[in-house]
Amino acid sequence: MKLAERLSRLGTETAFAVSAEANAWAARGNRVFPFHLGDLNLKTPRNVMDAAVRAMEAGKTGYCPNGGIPELREALAADINAARGTGYTAAQVSIQPGGKPTIGKLILALVDPGEEVLYPNPGFPIYESQIEFHGGKAVPYGFVEGEANFGLDLEGIRRSITPRTRLLIYNDLQNPTAAESPRQEMAEIAELARRHDLFVLSDEAYFDIRFGGESRSIASLEGMAGRTVILYTFSKKYAMTGWRLGGAIGPQPVIEAITRMNVNDESCTNHFVQWAGVEALTGDQSGAREIVDTLRRRRDTAVPLLEAIAGVRCFKPEASFYLYPNVTEAMRRKGMDYEAFRRGALEEAGVSFCTRAHFGRPLAGETQKYLRLAYSGIGRVDIEEALGRLKEFVERD
Repeated sequence: MKLAERLSRLGTETAFAVSAEANAWAARGNRVFPFHLGDLNLKTPRNVMDAAVRAMEAGKTGYCPNGGIPELREALAADINAARGTGYTAAQVSIQPGGKPTIGKLILALVDPGEEVLYPNPGFPIYESQIEFHGGKAVPYGFVEGEANFGLDLEGIRRSITPRTRLLIYNDLQNPTAAESPRQEMAEIAELARRHDLFVLSDEAYFDIRFGGESRSIASLEGMAGRTVILYTFSKKYAMTGWRLGGAIGPQPVIEAITRMNVNDESCTNHFVQWAGVEALTGDQSGAREIVDTLRRRRDTAVPLLEAIAGVRCFKPEASFYLYPNVTEAMRRKGMDYEAFRRGALEEAGVSFCTRAHFGRPLAGETQKYLRLAYSGIGRVDIEEALGRLKEFVERD
């Protein structure tokens, strides 16, 4: 059978391959400590689950408006505006089955074949996959390791902009590094977008997963609401990864184009799940606060344990649920490359994680080595045991 040529350009999210390998190792009777996947082992808040059941019992199990039920579009616009200081209306919201669809649909709406899209690397691998699958040219930009966190390589971004550049993907509170833009850095990205007439996809999946400070949206800066689409997802804040519920928020002509794609792709997002989303946004928020508090405690447990491992240094980010420790010296001492180090940690210590290699093709000149540890799916007691085992593995001659 001959498959379409475009499939050769379709990438994947290799964290799922690491997960499958870890599950296979566990099935052979081995203990596995899962840091590999950004899923949550925390329950969706009870009031949200109850709302879904009520909606099903009320018959909300059929088709609904392609762009989302009006109640959810209105609630999401109000929530976005309150948190970000914006002025969106329900007409500027298109409900999606998760966060990922916004990526591909926005690229289809804005980017013609051969046009360029700037995207973060290391970064969520679906960016690169969707750009190339839909015929765009994926142009990566990187990060630099600072004193307290990672920062954008702004000079690299400036050098990469050409007359063919159409879209810039911006993931503040970033996966995998947990990098967060200071105000000036975000302002400089906005200025570049305005100066070069770029559209921005602002991936704000982790906007509400923060332990200190205050999240900001680039859409709230002067002149940016008209050239930005916000990617919103219920997956993180409400532990709803498997519910597949999200939204695209932005200029009405683009949102209407995305909703036209809804008609062609999935018809509509699951009806009763949308009513759960209404409750998530407008109901009791104690469950969401407890999720963040739990994640904070896990972060506070993990960071000092990583820092105690010879040849490892790790920032303590104020948002997301990822750690991105520098393990350059630890890998050098072990004489291992990424894959040998990852497999050795799994088989000798039972610790499963992703590496920098799972988040995009290495950029020219990279010399430092990093791991990505997601602490969203593992409790504090297991974090302590796991990182103790990892320390023994790293420091063993």
